[in-house]
Amino acid sequence: MRPPYEPASDRDIAVVSAQLGRPARDVVGIPARCICGNPTVVATSPRLADGTPFPTFYYLTHPAATAAMSQLEATQVMAEFNDLLATDAEVAAAYALAHAEFIADRETIATVPELEGFSAGGMPTRVKCLHALAGHALAVGAGMNPIGDLALERSTWKPTVCACLDYGV
Repeated sequence: MRPPYEPASDRDIAVVSAQLGRPARDVVGIPARCICGNPTVVATSPRLADGTPFPTFYYLTHPAATAAMSQLEATQVMAEFNDLLATDAEVAAAYALAHAEFIADRETIATVPELEGFSAGGMPTRVKCLHALAGHALAVGAGMNPIGDLALERSTWKPTVCACLDYGV
């Protein structure tokens, strides 16, 4: 697993639940945190407790980050990123590798037959969800997911600046 993530504490689960506005489900760790220490990305079991397959292993939970990704998606930047994948062989190869690494990371927790070959965010051939791609990039660090990195670079939210709310926990 790159990077190794910390197990989620009871406080982490409470913060993530407040961030999401619902109970956090099947969190197996915290691979990325705000500079203040609050969770930014959770790692979620690839099979939820109710048996549902859950492909989005790295799940962006930070409200300011998710809002920024939604704002970025609204600018139609995904069409630009899809064009980049279609025209830049180096970016496409790195994105395909990010897809394979994402699956390998998820399979360190469990292999779910229904998810075979599926990662998140449209990988490996298209850009579908910047939230998932940014979550992956934050979890594994810059340089692994080129589209996630680009989304974070263009985002109004910056992981180096705390934008957390008082989650009351």
